[in-house]
Amino acid sequence: MPLPSIALTASDYPRLDTLARVAAQQGDTGGAFLLAEIDRAIIVSDNAPEVKSLVAIGSWVEFWTNWGIRRRTVQLVWPEDVTSNPAQLSVLSGLGAALVGLRVGDHMPYFVAEGMDVLRIENVNRAG
Repeated sequence: MPLPSIALTASDYPRLDTLARVAAQQGDTGGAFLLAEIDRAIIVSDNAPEVKSLVAIGSWVEFWTNWGIRRRTVQLVWPEDVTSNPAQLSVLSGLGAALVGLRVGDHMPYFVAEGMDVLRIENVNRAG
């Protein structure tokens, strides 16, 4: 399966890049995956028309996966902003790193404990 193109906002990119590099250097697999995603991303202006449809930090994302998650809605957040709310998902998690930069309709493979899964983006709602 070819990987979908991804885009990051100019305001999220520097912090994402630093976060991923530090985590990857510490041996964090989510950080290594996020770093790989950042390296293949295009950077777009925060005012670009396509930004409304991109999964970015703070976005609410509705998706499904091939392995049992029918539909789930999460908010993608920075690791330090994760609370006990199960709807919050850190961008440093494998799933969070897979979601960032995608658009509605995109399919993205990512690793889970059982092997490889594929998610599909159903809806993106930008917060703020």
